[in-house]
Amino acid sequence: MRKSPCRQPFHYGWVIVFTGILTLFACLGLARFAFGMLLPAMGAGLKLGYDQMGYISTGNFAGYLLSVALAPLLIRLLRPRLLIVCGLLLIALCMLAISRGQDFFTVAALYFFVGMGSGFANIPVMVLVSHWFRRERRGRAAGLMVMGSALGIVFSGFLIPRLNLALGPEGWRTGWLVLGLIALGVSLIAAILVRNDPTELGLEPVGRKTELPPQALVPKNPPGAGRILLELGLLYLLFGATFMIYGTFIVTSLVVEHGIAEARAGLFWSWVGGFGLLSGVLFGTLSDRIGRKGGLMLVFAVQTAAYLLAGANLGTPALMLSVVLYGLVAFAIPTIMAAAVGDYLGLSRAAAAFSTITVFFAVGQTLGPGAAGMLAETMGTFRVSYLIAAVLTGAGVLLAARLPKPHDSRD
Repeated sequence: MRKSPCRQPFHYGWVIVFTGILTLFACLGLARFAFGMLLPAMGAGLKLGYDQMGYISTGNFAGYLLSVALAPLLIRLLRPRLLIVCGLLLIALCMLAISRGQDFFTVAALYFFVGMGSGFANIPVMVLVSHWFRRERRGRAAGLMVMGSALGIVFSGFLIPRLNLALGPEGWRTGWLVLGLIALGVSLIAAILVRNDPTELGLEPVGRKTELPPQALVPKNPPGAGRILLELGLLYLLFGATFMIYGTFIVTSLVVEHGIAEARAGLFWSWVGGFGLLSGVLFGTLSDRIGRKGGLMLVFAVQTAAYLLAGANLGTPALMLSVVLYGLVAFAIPTIMAAAVGDYLGLSRAAAAFSTITVFFAVGQTLGPGAAGMLAETMGTFRVSYLIAAVLTGAGVLLAARLPKPHDSRD
């Protein structure tokens, strides 16, 4: 029986956004982006080479890739709420186990399962945007959600160096322990607050319900849907590969190659999170206004500048500017993509489409750090990897320019 609408001072969709922020804080901000802060001390403690550091990161992304492939089926079987909670629990348990890891293979295997948990939590929570928000609010809602990833970066950038300073060489173990306990707490909050669909509470999605003529709606099988899906996927692949090369190794580069103290490098990494707090909302709202195509082109252009500055060996000021630019657009692409699938392909295909393009993203982030780690092991520097990343994001600007204007929709 349909429930009567809940009387409350705000729409429950914003509770979903709040829960999404916490979910992304745990499943990406802590489980993935804190890895770069933990890596220098963990690498020293376990005597890891650059290539092994890259392999651990690649293993995480391989787990994420597997979870993305399984997500559409599991979303249908378990519904988003249960899948999100299970993903967060998997992350928590594996991070707690990593805190006791003694060798490369144990840590790599556990971090693979952390990657699976990240996908199981991230995919369904982003799909909820298309269910709880209509088009003119999707970019803003997705942008608010991805603030969670930025908060995780800020948190880890301040916490991890202080733990290492207080506890010495084994401080990274306490870091994993604390992060695992936080993820466990977030899983309990998600279990309590997440709802799969507005109809469960007798509600409509957030936003104006516009009445458009039938010919203006996104058709069930829109013309060129396959090409659009492929282009969005390729753009997400380029983002995944380049974003995670920088995100995995920039702190190690600052400490090892540029002689910057770990605490100061952690401060720089916190800048990524600080500016990242703005990136999702800023570029999500901007893409609501100028379109997903223009938003994607702008973001890839800014990323290109960030990677060029990181690879050009122009000194500390250039590195600082690189970090600022990277943070400013850090979470813009996932925000725009979460909105774009609903715009281009309609609400009924949004979940499958987002899962499909996230496979491309996962392939990119699986290949990128591993390749960059092997290249750095051979050349003794990450500079070449950053320059290659700049070439790839430059290609992303050109590819984004090919996207058509989406159909209008009531969704």
